[in-house]
Amino acid sequence: LFYTAFDVGNPDGEYKAPYAIIYRNMAILGVQGFSALPQHCLQLCYAFFGFAITANFTRDLAPKRIARWVPLPMAMAVPFLVGAYFAIDMCVGSLVVFLWHKTNSQKARLMVPAVASGLICGDGLWILPSSILSLVNINPPMCMSFKSA
Repeated sequence: LFYTAFDVGNPDGEYKAPYAIIYRNMAILGVQGFSALPQHCLQLCYAFFGFAITANFTRDLAPKRIARWVPLPMAMAVPFLVGAYFAIDMCVGSLVVFLWHKTNSQKARLMVPAVASGLICGDGLWILPSSILSLVNINPPMCMSFKSA
C-alpha cells in the first residue's frame, strides 16, 4: 500500500528514504575502504568524536549549575538520524510542555508522558490514512467539515 501510494526513494519526493542512501554508502565504504570517503572526512569524524567525548565528560564532571548548559551530543544527533521533521515536532512539543507546566504543573507532570506518546504514535499512524488518500488521488490541502445531523 505504502509503496504503491507514494514515490518512495525519490530524492525530490515526499518520502526520500534517507536510510537507503546511508546503507548504500555504507556498503560502498565497506567494499572500497576509507579511500571512498571525501578528503578530510576522517579528520572531521575524529574532531566530532573528540567533541562528543569532551562534552559528555564535562557534563558528568562539572557542577550542576554549569553541567546543565553543556549540550548533549546525542540530542544534537537526533535530526541527523531521523530527519529534520522530527526535530521540529519535538521543538513544538517542548514548547507545549513548557506552557503546560506554567499553567498547571501538577496535571502536566501526570499527563505529559501519555500525551507525548499518543502524539508520536499518531504521527506514525497517519501514514495509513495518508496512503489511502493518496491512492484515490486526494492530495493536500484538503478540507474537512463537521455538520450536525
